[in-house]
This record gives sequence, C-alpha cells and structure tokens, in this order.
Amino acid sequence: MKKLSIVSVLVLAVVAWSCNEDVRRTPGHVYMPDMAYSRAYETYAPIDTLAKQGIHYNRMPVAGTIKRGELLPFPLAKDKTGDTTNYVAATHITNPLPALDAVKLKEAERLYLVNCGICHGAALDGNGPLYKGGDGPFSAAPANLASGAKYVSMPEGQMFYSVTYGKGQMGSYASQLSTTQRWMVIHYIKSKQGGGKQAETAPVADSTAAAKPAAAGAAKKPAADTTAKKK
Repeated sequence: MKKLSIVSVLVLAVVAWSCNEDVRRTPGHVYMPDMAYSRAYETYAPIDTLAKQGIHYNRMPVAGTIKRGELLPFPLAKDKTGDTTNYVAATHITNPLPALDAVKLKEAERLYLVNCGICHGAALDGNGPLYKGGDGPFSAAPANLASGAKYVSMPEGQMFYSVTYGKGQMGSYASQLSTTQRWMVIHYIKSKQGGGKQAETAPVADSTAAAKPAAAGAAKKPAADTTAKKK
C-alpha cells in the first residue's frame, strides 16, 4: 500500500510538471549541434536567415574549384573598356572538345536554339524572332553566323571569348551555359558555316598494306645471280 502511494505521488508530480505553462523549449547545451540543428540550405530560403545563424553563404562555388567533369575555365580575362588585348589573344585558343558525334551535335543544336536562336535565327542567318526580317523589336539584324565573312573566319577561341564575356550588343552567356556547353555550341556553329559542309577527315593510311603478300599469280622479278663466275 505504501509503495502504491509513492507511485501515485510521483505520477501526479509528473502530470503537474508537464502541465506547467513555463515549459523550457530549448535543451540548453547540445553536444553535437550540427546533428541536432540542420545547417542545410533550404530551397528559396533567404540568405539573411543563414547569416543570422553565423553562416556566410553567397551561393558561389569555392574559389579555385571546378565542377567534376567540367573543362578548365577560359584562361583569358575580360578586357577593360577600350582594350582588346585578350580578345586578340583569344584567336590562338582552339576548341578543347573533339569533334562532336551525332548525339552531342544534336544537344549542341538544342543549346543553340534555346540561347542563341532568338537573335541569330534557327538558320544562323541573323533573322531570329527578335529581328524577323525587320518587323521584330530589333531594328538592326543580329550577326549572320552562317555566311557572314567576319564570323566564318572568326577563330573558335575568339568566338568563345564573345560568348563568355559578351561583345557589342550581345551580353555574356557564361551564366546560362557551362564552359563545355559553350564550346559545344561553337562546334555546332562551325559545322553550319560554309554551307553546312564539315571538313572531311583524311582517310587513315593502311599500314598493313606493305606487309600483305603479293597477289597470287603476280609476276616476280627474278633475283640477280650473285653466284655467277667471273671470266
């Protein structure tokens, strides 16, 4: 009976304590706060909420790091206003990507149409929806990438510079297209220039031809008789 009374008192004490309005909502000291409170960045959450927690995050990748599988960044910086040193130097930079296969070329075409076609047109002739033969919002036709002499002869590196930093009325597309995607688009543009005829690769020489035996029945030149006696 005595034990029952003690248990009843303890239960009542717990109930009374749990009904207390002044409940402590914080656990006090936490041994591993990163486990107890998530520091993960929630989608669309304002950065201010992270700053209040002492987390300084600006959505930018760590300096000096490159995304896995991505190409090295462009080695030339943007020229200052009035300077063209790096723009000219870009003529010596070649496309680091090998020739695109059919699948990658199709993807490059899609990237071009999404990002470039509105100005330069699906046919690369500068007659995109924004110009529309002079009826669009643009009063001046964008560059004719398909047959314009300046752009047909423009080196790939210089074209990449223009897409990366912007040139003339065209802004930068570095935030819309990754380094690899920009080089892919340039591959696509170059494949459409000159009437869309890509340069044919030279056939690989057959190194085994010399090792093949002579065809059956072929006449063989008799070897000189080195054993002939001198008179």
